[in-house]
Amino acid sequence: MKRVLLICTLVFSLLPVYAGEGKNLSAGDGKKGLPVDYVDPFIGTTNFGTTNPGAVCPNGMMSVVPFNVMGSSENTYDKDARWWSTPYEYTNCFFTGYAHVNLSGVGCPELGSLLLMPTTGELNVDYKEYGSKYKDERATPGYYSNYLTKYNVKTEVSATPRSGIARFTFPKGKSNILLNLGEGLTNESGAMLRRVNDCEIEGMKLLGTFCYNPQAVFPIYFVMRVNKKPLATGYWKKQRLMTGVEAEWDPDNGKYKLYPRYGKEIAGDDIGAYFSFDTEEGEKVEVRMGVSFVSMENARLNLDAEQKGKDFDRICAEARSAWNDDLSRISVEGGSEAQKTVFYTALYHLLIHPNILQDVDGRYPAMESNEILTAKGNRYTVYSLWDTYRNVHQLLTLVYPERQIEMVRTMLDMYREHGWLPKWELYGRETLTMEGDPSIPVIVDTWMKGLRDFDVELAYEAMYKSATSPGAQNLMRPDNDDYLSKGYVPLRAQYDNSVSHALEYYIADFALSRFAGALGKKKDAEMFYKRSLGYRHYYSKEFGTLRPLLPDGTFYSPFDPKQGENFEPSPGFHEGNAWNYTYYVPHDVYGLAKLMGGKRTFVDKLQMIFDEGLYDPANEPDIAYPYLFSYFKGEEWRTQKETQRLLDKYFTTKPDGIPGNDDTGTMSAWAVFSMMGFYPDCPGLPEYTLTTPVFDKVVIRLDPKWYREKELVIETNRAKQGMLFIDKIRLNGKRFDKYRITHDELVHGRKLSLDLR
Repeated sequence: MKRVLLICTLVFSLLPVYAGEGKNLSAGDGKKGLPVDYVDPFIGTTNFGTTNPGAVCPNGMMSVVPFNVMGSSENTYDKDARWWSTPYEYTNCFFTGYAHVNLSGVGCPELGSLLLMPTTGELNVDYKEYGSKYKDERATPGYYSNYLTKYNVKTEVSATPRSGIARFTFPKGKSNILLNLGEGLTNESGAMLRRVNDCEIEGMKLLGTFCYNPQAVFPIYFVMRVNKKPLATGYWKKQRLMTGVEAEWDPDNGKYKLYPRYGKEIAGDDIGAYFSFDTEEGEKVEVRMGVSFVSMENARLNLDAEQKGKDFDRICAEARSAWNDDLSRISVEGGSEAQKTVFYTALYHLLIHPNILQDVDGRYPAMESNEILTAKGNRYTVYSLWDTYRNVHQLLTLVYPERQIEMVRTMLDMYREHGWLPKWELYGRETLTMEGDPSIPVIVDTWMKGLRDFDVELAYEAMYKSATSPGAQNLMRPDNDDYLSKGYVPLRAQYDNSVSHALEYYIADFALSRFAGALGKKKDAEMFYKRSLGYRHYYSKEFGTLRPLLPDGTFYSPFDPKQGENFEPSPGFHEGNAWNYTYYVPHDVYGLAKLMGGKRTFVDKLQMIFDEGLYDPANEPDIAYPYLFSYFKGEEWRTQKETQRLLDKYFTTKPDGIPGNDDTGTMSAWAVFSMMGFYPDCPGLPEYTLTTPVFDKVVIRLDPKWYREKELVIETNRAKQGMLFIDKIRLNGKRFDKYRITHDELVHGRKLSLDLR
């Protein structure tokens, strides 16, 4: 999803030239051996990649992220943080704290709150003034650090699945720790704070309205502790100090006399709390934060369960170990050091979302409800399905099936609780962002690949409901009336994304037709398959592209197939143009080729899209385009050439090394698959298209619960460096004469060998 705000273009042009000064992309001593050593969390942190270098565990609820997108008097721009869709931008320079619980790779602002900030000297709670420039950034999975030049404070953070920990190394003198609840990326500002004792506070902060949906509002609860007794604590509201303790200076011993008022609380907009200390040179103060989407009691439970008896270094080591275990499910040999960095960083980004929602006791907020339920396994959240249905869940199914099956069960539980499968779910709220019916291909694809330990009949009931319900009652397909009666969605308003909507429905209906057929529902299968071919209505012979249709069945005019290529509005198409969508019929490639006049026209026009720069590598509808060449005998070399070219050009070890929003791992999943040498170009169809791997050997460790083989080996034989094209293919030692391979053939084939020429 690419919700790019035009204001950002202006903001980037105004960034100070010294913004990146002092950045250090390599954490540690530079020695590499383990998969975790190759991850560079700074990749994708600019060029609208919207990833961040903060500390997080695999699929963890908690992430602790440096927040540097706040307007300030020290920056050359002064924009509200809510213009940004990320808490961190690599080229920025002004740090205003650590945000707790964040999104990775999204295109709309949300979360990024509970801002924790260390300062020194006299207390100042104005975020435009208390922020600091920084240097010596370091990041590795589960750890981030920087040095605040204004205060001479070293900051370090790490995380457990549901809690964060910060370690601040202060100079000698007066030091402060601030918790700002008024700022962040969310459009909500309401919050509550309560003092528990000298070293602990608890509270709640409202979050929500992701992509400006006013219905998607929800609370986050927290408990925060410092490990040093403060000299003074207090609150502020809209930058006006309000003391939580009475304090007076005792000149005889040079210390404060404290009169605590335990239980005092504050609520409202733009509130915060502070802790003030006297610190010695090099003294370290730790701050621990537990969060929950259930209650403050559960936030405390999460904190105690995951951090009790552990210091900062142990928590950091455990996070690093968890990442290395997950990344080690795929091992690679050969390739350059840079390619390994791109690969493992992409795999790292893939494993951030969806993330767990349930607390350590299993409790979680039910979908679109105030009810609190208890999960039997992991309950997941952050389903950016318009993006991830294309490849993220396919990669999870292959490499992390135990997680994917729980994600499917979560989706069905959402249907039980809310009456609809998710479209773009966020912490128990349906944001209705983007279009289509994306849960269907995810669930069908999972089932088709053998992961079937879920309520299949309930899944079919849910899919059938969204595919057949009238539009006025249909959250997934609001224009279903036209779709059902006409076979297409007409353009009823100039920028209604009608073609994009319909193309998504066709893909969902194709997947549903296969699911229905496999379940013995023959008539349903025929009905949904027939629907899936409705894309033909949109084909315009005049332009050789898909083109919006009016209610009377005539084509929209005047029509420019390039309109929308720079993210300006485009009639009928969402975040793209006709060239980005015309080949977006992965379930009927041969049928589309026939419409175009045959193989030659199809291939030549597709190649023209790449040659003339009409391909958009930063958005989802056309990301499978390079693989479509391989549907036609003799044209497979084009897939191999284009995938390598795109990898080399757009996926690098630099901060701009992702071509636009990572979209909760979707761009990264494209890179992981393409670098391994195969790609699932049709969601819901358990097949892959082969391409040239970048590595000499890839070993995927398979879960014995789901797959009978222990591992899958992909071996690439190059007589010399620079060889690009596949000459011969062998599967388990036998000649394999196809460039498409089924999921069963792949996972049961033991070894896929590719000889290059």
